[in-house]
Amino acid sequence: MKRFGFLLAAGVALLALGQPAFAADANVFTPATLKASSDIQAKAMAGSGAYGFVESLTVRVGPRLAGSPAAKLSHQWAEARFKELGLANIKVEPFTVDGWERGIEHASILTPVAHHLHVTALGHSVTTPPEGITAPVVRFDTLEDLEAAPEGSLKGKIAFVDKKMNRLQDGGGYGEAVGVRGKGPEAAARKGAVGLLIRSIGTDSHRFPHTGITRYADGVTAIPAGALSNPDADQLNRVLALGQPVSVKMVLSSQAMGPLSDANVMAEIKGRELPEEIVVIGAHLDSWDLGTGALDDGAGVGIVLAAAKIIKSMPQAPRRTIRFVLFGAEEVGLVGAYAYAKQHAAELPKHQVGTEADFGAGPVITFNANFRPEAKPVADAIGKALAPLGIVPGRGSSSGGPDIGPLAAQGVPTGGLGLDGTDYFDYHHTADDTLDKVDPKKLDQATAAFASFAWLAAEAPMALGPVPKKAE
Repeated sequence: MKRFGFLLAAGVALLALGQPAFAADANVFTPATLKASSDIQAKAMAGSGAYGFVESLTVRVGPRLAGSPAAKLSHQWAEARFKELGLANIKVEPFTVDGWERGIEHASILTPVAHHLHVTALGHSVTTPPEGITAPVVRFDTLEDLEAAPEGSLKGKIAFVDKKMNRLQDGGGYGEAVGVRGKGPEAAARKGAVGLLIRSIGTDSHRFPHTGITRYADGVTAIPAGALSNPDADQLNRVLALGQPVSVKMVLSSQAMGPLSDANVMAEIKGRELPEEIVVIGAHLDSWDLGTGALDDGAGVGIVLAAAKIIKSMPQAPRRTIRFVLFGAEEVGLVGAYAYAKQHAAELPKHQVGTEADFGAGPVITFNANFRPEAKPVADAIGKALAPLGIVPGRGSSSGGPDIGPLAAQGVPTGGLGLDGTDYFDYHHTADDTLDKVDPKKLDQATAAFASFAWLAAEAPMALGPVPKKAE
């Protein structure tokens, strides 16, 4: 019980904030099923092996940009791991994705005082001319302020949007801040800007800028877009506060490529009674190119593979099939997830539930679910079975994770295992996303949660869906 101490403390802290306890009908699951779930948790907490998978992926493959040679190597790596685990129906399902490659990245304040700025191109940003762009800077607090600027007011200028992200345990600050990354280049271009700089969508105070996908609208001039590290955004603010015109030079060379080949890699443990019904537990294989993708989403990959190993070691197979899916090209728009939903459309009505580990290395602190009303007792019983890990009920409905979204849009039930995101956005999409940020014991707890959830969902005495289709 001592090893669960930090997890129970987290659960107590959340309960103190008004989280209700799980109320479960003791007769939903058989004693044998609950004992198996407990055994799965004990095996994981004793050493799940998840960390070893993360280490192997980040060392033997490294960063895994969608469509890149490293992405292909990751598919081969994942296929080999599934074979070593003795799983069935191993598949590499290809799809195409637009490719992109990062080049030279440099930014500096030229006047009124010279300062070097740490910058990174947003994913799929267009390139600057070889000599870069030098222009006056105009600052905006938010994307909405930029969108409200008069037409033509930024002609020949660089827009700088300075929206700060709030640090929240559930990562909610990301959703509040990330809009500028996707919509900012279009908004700035519509006002006449020649380039865009944003404050990184992150919570750290280090000089590591955060990348991430951006978008361009048809019919609007595509302009180069980059993110400044938070300290460099602060420094640019200080210079702007001097009240003198500020000129910045930015060089962001990049190359668009495509379409390129990418893939989802998956394998199964076949169900002993209802093999046509499927529980999906997933993570995404791809990463951005600055770090090694240890947290995003190497940790999730490790959780999925370790869960597969533990469930495969059980004396009997689960009642339903458990499918372990490692999605490709999540970072560039859930491309692999949409490909999966399309390629498996005929069997989506037989998907019992889907969940994804894509929020760092743990621990899991909350659980919620989006099941049909008649299956609420199952959700409560699963929650009660997860409670010894320090997991408490989550607020609101479950999305299941980014790559589960296209499945939820088709009425697939979802389970939400909420990982602690307090520090996640210190490293997210930066060069600092490396293996040393992964705590093996917290990863073991997350594996215990995902593996026992998958087992219980597969053993449930009823179908968990269908549920109303969710908007994507």
